[in-house]
Amino acid sequence: MIASLKRTIYLLSGRLRGAFFVLLTLSVVGILLYGQNIVRELRDESRDIVEFYVKTVEGIATADIDAKALGWAFTNINEKIDFPIIMTDPNGIPTGWRGLDIDSEDKSPQAIEEVKKIMSRMKQQTPPVPIYYKDPTTAEESILQYLYYGESKNIVQLSLLPYISLSIMGLLALIAFVGFNSIKASEQRFIWVGMAKETAHQLGTPVSSLLGWVEMLKTGHVQNSDMATIAQDMRTDVARLEKVVARFSQIGSQSDLKVQDILPIFRDIADYFIRRLPQAGKEIKIVQHYDAVPPIAVNRDLFEWAIENLIKNSIDAVKRKKGIIEISTGMIDDRRVYIDIRDNGIGITAKRKQDIFKPGYSTKKRGWGLGLSLAKRIIEEYHHGRLYVKESHLDEGTTMRIELGH
Repeated sequence: MIASLKRTIYLLSGRLRGAFFVLLTLSVVGILLYGQNIVRELRDESRDIVEFYVKTVEGIATADIDAKALGWAFTNINEKIDFPIIMTDPNGIPTGWRGLDIDSEDKSPQAIEEVKKIMSRMKQQTPPVPIYYKDPTTAEESILQYLYYGESKNIVQLSLLPYISLSIMGLLALIAFVGFNSIKASEQRFIWVGMAKETAHQLGTPVSSLLGWVEMLKTGHVQNSDMATIAQDMRTDVARLEKVVARFSQIGSQSDLKVQDILPIFRDIADYFIRRLPQAGKEIKIVQHYDAVPPIAVNRDLFEWAIENLIKNSIDAVKRKKGIIEISTGMIDDRRVYIDIRDNGIGITAKRKQDIFKPGYSTKKRGWGLGLSLAKRIIEEYHHGRLYVKESHLDEGTTMRIELGH
């Protein structure tokens, strides 16, 4: 139950991690695009208001309306403006302003200097808009005033949105990094615990067998004629222990590959399982079809381990009374060899074809789900080959394929 729960958490953590970063990225992009669109609309709206203001003032000036009427227009149109504006004379001297943190009635030299500083900043954002006066008699145009305008508080706040979003994204990414690092550490502990379980499982059978032989020898009831058989069986168990030790000692180290004929390896593995299948309580037949293949550089201890895990997985997949496991070899082209291990088991759904190679994935109630993950690592990382599901159909079976170059 605990192993199953840990396995589920392990598998979900990888999916949640990917989903989190996708969701985070989409959220930030969405906020940025939305904010930029609003800022663009507000800026267009501000520009429209300014242009309307300029046309109004130009119209009033051309109509030769007195200064009081011009002041009235300036005051009333300003009521509709929510962004800072500054009016100047043709020489750039401020004559009026609105939306600044400076009293519009204060025309002291200090106030004028502060307004000029603000005008300089406004000019960097948007160029001042000239207001022209057209002489009705001569039709000559001259600059009557300049209108400086800045961005409203809403635009300024929205302009900061990208930086705020990036800061939030950075904070969330940092939290996620710390959190997922913790999950990763838990995953590593999970894998090491699984490897320890696998080690105990690998050692269990030969150790139990040796202990059984030792007890028989202690009783003194063993016939001399049986000693040769017992000694041979004990040597077989010891050889199995040596093989297990050799396998685990090479995990994490550089693989020692030797060019050799791989067909004897398959025959030895098949013989090993054929002798033990009756003890599994299943009627399973192992069929071997070996086409000639050239020698390949492999590490026999690790390569055997990978093939054994694939065959064990096939045996576990067979739920019917009579099962068939086929091992076949052949050439894909002049440089690539294939090894197919096919069973008539329960099959794998399409969406699970990648999950089966993840540490922790298993359809069994017991176990740590490291067999196929370990096999894939041995084939792809140590032997620079490829292991994948060639085909699978529910309730019909699965074919696992290994591809190796030579």
